[in-house]
Amino acid sequence: MTDQDNTKTATEANRKAWDISAMHHRDTDWWREIVDIVAQPEFSCFDTTMTAALTRMQLIGKSVVQVGCNNGREILSLPAFGVANALGIDQSGGFIEQAHELGEIAQKPVDFICADIYDLPADTPHNFDVAMITIGVLNWMPDLPRFFATVAKLLNDEGQLIIYETHPFLELFNPDGKDPFCPEFSYFETEPIVETEVITYDGSTPEGGAESYWYTHTLSHILTSILDADLRITRFEEFAHSNREVDYAIYENQPAQVPMCYLLEARKN
Repeated sequence: MTDQDNTKTATEANRKAWDISAMHHRDTDWWREIVDIVAQPEFSCFDTTMTAALTRMQLIGKSVVQVGCNNGREILSLPAFGVANALGIDQSGGFIEQAHELGEIAQKPVDFICADIYDLPADTPHNFDVAMITIGVLNWMPDLPRFFATVAKLLNDEGQLIIYETHPFLELFNPDGKDPFCPEFSYFETEPIVETEVITYDGSTPEGGAESYWYTHTLSHILTSILDADLRITRFEEFAHSNREVDYAIYENQPAQVPMCYLLEARKN
């Protein structure tokens, strides 16, 4: 089986897993809260770190594409930063359906398409000023060089990339393990972690999940893949706070603090 076949198999499995996840997320207080507030002009679900970064980028009048937009809540947060128009791309039909629903409620200058980033439709809009990638997206990608090459093609000649992601170092630990503070996984693991549990953010464990593939890319592989896509890294910061599932909150505020997330900015060469 070729690498391209492996990528297709993994992304299709992950799509099915995320469609199941979408059904569970709709039945949460988290979803109901977003429905209630998404139409507010100042609506934003970004934390202080991402808010500061987006403010610094001066997005007024710019266009933004988010790869891996989930239910669209982050795309719908961008008008508060003055973005002129934005597009969210996700391969989960279940989450894109929710994104369209939130978009109808919010009535903001955003749009969404359901598509595999490795096989975008020929008429996918491009020439964006900014591409945005946030928590968890990279770990679902089996082929990072191909992924970033596609992201770069979505940008105009002076386009920027911003990534706010979980730190690869955190992948060494299992918050549900017998000793959650002892490294359980190899940093250099190349085989995906195969899970069958429903993907959730709130620590719940509903039944009925599907097989999914989670890839633990090293930081060097991430950075090299970005550079190979003719993107020039202009900023890189690491942080000691968590921006992922609630299970990982136990690693915050420890005497020996580990890097938990990072912010990266790049510009098209």
